[in-house]
Amino acid sequence: MSVSETKPYFGKIIILLLLSVGFFLGFKAVLPGQLFPEQNKGNDNQENVIMDNLLVEAISTDSTEVKDNDNQEGEGNLTVVDLTVEDGEAELINDPTLTQEGYKNLNRFYAKLQKLEKTKKGKIRIAYFGDSMNDGDFIVQDVRREFQEVYGGQGVGFVAITSLSAGARYSVAHQHSKNWKTQAFINVKKPQGSFGVSGQVFFGNDASASYWVRYKAQGAKFLTKLYNPTLFYGKSNNAKGYITIENEEGESITKELSPTKILNTIRLATGDPKSLKITFSHIDSIPIYGVSFDDGQGVHIDNFSLRGNSGLPLSMLNVNLMNAFNRELEYDLIVLQYGANVLSQKVKSYGWYEKGMTKALQNLRICFPNADILIISTADKATKIEGVMQTDPATTLLLNAQKKYARNNNAGFINLYNLMGGNGSMIQWVGNNMAAKDYTHFSASGSKKIAKFIYNEINEGYILYKKSSNTDYNIQEQSVGNNEERATSKTDSTMNMIFE
Repeated sequence: MSVSETKPYFGKIIILLLLSVGFFLGFKAVLPGQLFPEQNKGNDNQENVIMDNLLVEAISTDSTEVKDNDNQEGEGNLTVVDLTVEDGEAELINDPTLTQEGYKNLNRFYAKLQKLEKTKKGKIRIAYFGDSMNDGDFIVQDVRREFQEVYGGQGVGFVAITSLSAGARYSVAHQHSKNWKTQAFINVKKPQGSFGVSGQVFFGNDASASYWVRYKAQGAKFLTKLYNPTLFYGKSNNAKGYITIENEEGESITKELSPTKILNTIRLATGDPKSLKITFSHIDSIPIYGVSFDDGQGVHIDNFSLRGNSGLPLSMLNVNLMNAFNRELEYDLIVLQYGANVLSQKVKSYGWYEKGMTKALQNLRICFPNADILIISTADKATKIEGVMQTDPATTLLLNAQKKYARNNNAGFINLYNLMGGNGSMIQWVGNNMAAKDYTHFSASGSKKIAKFIYNEINEGYILYKKSSNTDYNIQEQSVGNNEERATSKTDSTMNMIFE
């Protein structure tokens, strides 16, 4: 074929290509957007973002009720007050902050802590509920270490069967098979079985398959072994289930499961191994909850963090099952650290959140009747407003709501927002590599700093408790003095001290 003969063919090909591109662009304009998703430009901390159902419902259905409640906040013998604190201004009487009068709301916990300090005998257990701030045991692992350094205790505490952050957890190596059916109270209303103490329940519904989980001590201080490993599981008519336990030396034993009670336990090893692999067989319909590791003395802290949790789902915990967990684990303090998933510029009032968290706190008191409750406030969060990064306006609104429901429900309170520096502080934390560039979550070093703040506040409340129980020391004058010192944390000099 000559060159002149090929020219018509090239022309036809070019025309066909142009027509194809035109048809493609035309169809793309009318096709569903899911076929052409935008690339996720968020940072790693935003992976697997989950929003709990109760929060979504509360925001979408209670907007009218919120306005009505805001206009009636004075009812029920409640005093409508501004709970923010200006520089150098003492907080109100009945302030639930631990360094004010709030230490009194932790009297039972502090009494046990004092007994442990004096006798060096006994144990204290803390349930620490949180969200992505505590993902991977961040903050909690350092609070745990602070307590165990002073009061003794070894072990990481309760660990669930699966976790989105299992691969990133430093306090214990955690791996699991991918075929587990995981149900959590943040996005499932009617689980196959009641949610466990972590707010989750796990099932292996395929009788022909095996399911496994592996834990390994990482060698960190107070976490060098898997102390007293104990499996927790629920009730079922299935009497065929069994587990095979393999230690670090490759030795294995098989144990039958007996799911006859609402909560059942089984000791996984006679000693304190460094690693364990548990393989579950024929466990269809048996609720599996997790494994606890503790040496039975000193202080132990269980991290029950779930991404996307607002705290509202705590009202869904089954009382009978939680009472059974409490008989086994004996909780003395419940810590709640929430806020990251509740903050939104679109929310102008948090009366609905106060109401929902009050319900959650009331349920927790029935679930764990011997435990005091401590609320840790939202941290500062920065967002871009008119092109400038600044504290999200909703932050102080949520902060006030958290302090109010802590006070009205006789819970202790820690003002994390103030401790980290107050207005605009998150921007400085990010600049000092103490927080991620989402201006919400803390880095590993920042989490250690936050943990130190939290422990110190608990300890300062403990000092006030001991003074009030042993002498006629004027707590009000001392606590006001402490607060005035804390108010200066907003100054540049104090911010520099935070990052030293």
